[in-house]
Amino acid sequence: MIVLPQPFEGHLAKFCQINDCSEMSTMNISLPDALRSYVDDRVARGDYGTSSEYVRDLIRKDQARRQLRDLLLDGAASPPSAPADQPYFDGLRERVSRLTPE
Repeated sequence: MIVLPQPFEGHLAKFCQINDCSEMSTMNISLPDALRSYVDDRVARGDYGTSSEYVRDLIRKDQARRQLRDLLLDGAASPPSAPADQPYFDGLRERVSRLTPE
């Protein structure tokens, strides 16, 4: 069991909650020297704690980009809906004002 000093205890829990530390596996990747140097520089600058954090961040950003792309393509393929004109926005404002306590 690893016992962390008090100031780090909460930070590690939050990190693991965000990054799903429960199921980690190892993957080895090969990079050209120029890319390896770039990753090492990002870590040295403090942008990331480790090269693994950098790669995980890239993967998460790629997942988000693909999800957005899929949503945009689904929207483009869907049939047209009601126009987003002034009455549409007036209706939205009215609905929100009913939900918001004054």
